[in-house]
Amino acid sequence: MIRNLLFSIFFFLGIIIISIIFLPALLLPRKITLLGGKLMGYWAKFCLRFFLSVKIVIKGRENIITDQKFFIAASHQSMFETFYLQTVFNSPVFILKKELLRIPIFGWYLKKIGSISINRNKISKDNLGFFEEILRTVNGSDRPLIIFPQGTRVLPNERPPFKKGAIRIYKELNIACQPVAINSGNVWPKKGTINTHRTITVSILRHINAGMEKENFLQNLESKIYNELDLLG
Repeated sequence: MIRNLLFSIFFFLGIIIISIIFLPALLLPRKITLLGGKLMGYWAKFCLRFFLSVKIVIKGRENIITDQKFFIAASHQSMFETFYLQTVFNSPVFILKKELLRIPIFGWYLKKIGSISINRNKISKDNLGFFEEILRTVNGSDRPLIIFPQGTRVLPNERPPFKKGAIRIYKELNIACQPVAINSGNVWPKKGTINTHRTITVSILRHINAGMEKENFLQNLESKIYNELDLLG
C-alpha cells in the first residue's frame, strides 16, 4: 500500500513538474514539445522500476516498420501505454476524446503535439471532417498514428471485440498496420491496486500490409493481439 501511494504521488508530481518546465515549449517548434512527451514516458518507466520493482520488456523491436508509413493499433489496459509508447515509436499522433483538450495546461500540450480529437457518440461538423484530418496529419508527417481499437482501457482478462473505426482508418489511410500487445493491466490496471515485482511486456508484432479486405483485417488484427496477450498472461 505504501509503495502504491509513493508511486502515485511521485509519478503525478513528476508529470506536473515536466509540464511546467516545458510550458515555454508551447511557443516553440513542435519537436521541442514532443521531447517533453518522451520525458514523461521515461519518467513512467523510472517510477515503475524504482517504486514498484516493475521491469519493462520490449519484445519484437525488429518488427517495427522503418521503410513505409504505418499506423499503430495497440491494446489498452492502462495509462502506461499512453506515456511509454512515445519512447518506443517516433512520437505517435494520438486520437483522443475532445474533452481532454479542455484540461488546463495538459490540454494545451495535447493540441501542440498535434493530437486529433473526436467528440464521441455525437455527429458534428468536426467529426465529419475527422478522417480528412487524419489523412492530412499522416501524409504531412513521419510520425505514426496510434489507435486503441478496444476503444477504452479494459481489464487484463477482458477480450471485447475491436471497434469498427479501426477498419475505417485502415481503409482510408491505405497503409500498413503495426499491431502491439501490452499486458500493462497486470501491473497498473484501470481500477484496483497497482501490483509490484512484475513485468510489463510491450510486444511489437509483425505488421499487416495495406490492401486486405476490411472484415479480414479486423479479424486478423484482433486475433494477433489477443493471441499474444494470452501468451503474455
